[in-house]
Amino acid sequence: MRRDLLTGGIAVVVLTIVLGIIYPLAITGISQLVFPGRANGSKVSFDGRVVGSSLIGQDFGGRPAYFQSRPSATGYSGDVTYFSNLGPNSVEARDAVRRNLAAYLAREKPYDRGLSGQQVPVDAVTESASGVDPHISQANAWIQAHRIAVVRRLPLPRVDDLISAHTDGRFLGLLGEPGVNVLQLNIALEKEAPLR
Repeated sequence: MRRDLLTGGIAVVVLTIVLGIIYPLAITGISQLVFPGRANGSKVSFDGRVVGSSLIGQDFGGRPAYFQSRPSATGYSGDVTYFSNLGPNSVEARDAVRRNLAAYLAREKPYDRGLSGQQVPVDAVTESASGVDPHISQANAWIQAHRIAVVRRLPLPRVDDLISAHTDGRFLGLLGEPGVNVLQLNIALEKEAPLR
């Protein structure tokens, strides 16, 4: 029994050193050398300060001069990702979508009088699975472009060009849908037409 305890104790110490210290340090070192931006959270800087991550959606507080992200149950908190798990027949899910649609139309319709609820894309009124998706659909961005063009005093075609420039394509050219990174698009807007 003494021999088993000694063997077990040695195994715990050795495995702790190898798997708890050496391996994590090696992986961290390799990732810092091979892809340091991603290893450090894909941080995005603007005017010399970090303003967020290209991997996590941001809350732009409904300010009309900025494109808005998808709704989020977690307030875009990267450490508490969440999805509601409510089914398609859920009254709570239906009510949440209706509230989000009403808020979206209230924000966008003054700038696009012909906008109706049927034209609003699904991603504008529903949360993503993680609650922190940094992308919106191109259709969502094009609707918001009307508001941005008026508030920032930019021609609508120029705003559309910025949307196109900040649209990520399909993964491997096949999977998923093109998405517009909201944070990077808003930074491009600040460079193009800064708020005074």
